[in-house]
Amino acid sequence: MNIGTLKNTNSNKILFHITIWTFFILTSLIQFYESPFRINNDFYVQWGTGIILFYLNYFYLVPTLLLEKKYWLYFTFILGLISFFMFIRINYFMTDIMPPRMNPEEAKMLFKEGRMKARMHKPPLFFKIGPSFFYLLITAISTIIRTLTEFYQNQQNKLKAETHRTNTELNYLRKQTNPHFLFNSLNSIYSLAHKKSDLVPDAIVTLSELMRYMLYETDNKTVALEKEINYIQNYIELQKLRLNNIEDIVINVHGNTKNKFIEPLLLISFIENAFKYGTDYKGAAHVKIKIFILENNLDFWIENAIENYVKDPENSGIGLANIQNRLDLLYPNAHELTIKQDNQYYRVHLNLKLDKIQTDIH
Repeated sequence: MNIGTLKNTNSNKILFHITIWTFFILTSLIQFYESPFRINNDFYVQWGTGIILFYLNYFYLVPTLLLEKKYWLYFTFILGLISFFMFIRINYFMTDIMPPRMNPEEAKMLFKEGRMKARMHKPPLFFKIGPSFFYLLITAISTIIRTLTEFYQNQQNKLKAETHRTNTELNYLRKQTNPHFLFNSLNSIYSLAHKKSDLVPDAIVTLSELMRYMLYETDNKTVALEKEINYIQNYIELQKLRLNNIEDIVINVHGNTKNKFIEPLLLISFIENAFKYGTDYKGAAHVKIKIFILENNLDFWIENAIENYVKDPENSGIGLANIQNRLDLLYPNAHELTIKQDNQYYRVHLNLKLDKIQTDIH
């Protein structure tokens, strides 16, 4: 937030407070509508001390005493302030209060009898105790507002901290994806180069297209589903260049991809693993991919033969662990991931609600 915005915010807050206090004071003047001459100095002192009590409690007593669990000290200060304000009002400003419901004839009679002065300087008990309820109400309102404000700010701070942590973790996971992808792609090109294949230039061009997408598109919060699928198809074409038998490599896309968006590079880890473990030593691969899009729901299916699967405790499953973490962060309660394996095939099914992505954590 820049200095100009901060000044405007503070000015708006001050204006808001002035408006609220003006409203309450004007509302309290309704009782004097028929007898405006009855407005006395105590009225102004009441609201002046009330405002002082409100902000003293709001800015100092609640945050430094009440919220710090110094309850006895807090209540001692509050009762002390109320008693002090009441003492000043009763002894210096409430002496000219006209007894309630006193008509002019009664006032003349009391004045003639010499009792008017006594009545005026000794307010009834109600006038001594009544104003304390006003101060208690002011204190209660001030305390509630400050407590709720502190609670809201704490929640916002926790949310910002959690968002920052999640954002950091997500960026880390994204950075892992690029080297992992590049490592697999370079392996494919190395295979072609080792065979002295004429397809190496085509492979390099395809890789450059993939890298261009990764550099210029994946920094966005989301990417068009159409572009993401095109990226997947280019990756598959790169893999086909190094294989001897590509008859069992199939990708089918059904549904409308227009105006649909997805987290970038979300599905590629499944496809990388499929080619890594689904290719035999003869260069034949069995990888079948189906993508169904219905409204904002995406169904992703991938199946690969288990030909080259050897567990590596240090490196295996990096991509799958990565994508599971990203799904948990970006699509909480909006995805379903199922992985099944038998003696022949490894199958993955991902159901994703595209419109439920948590874009606010980027």
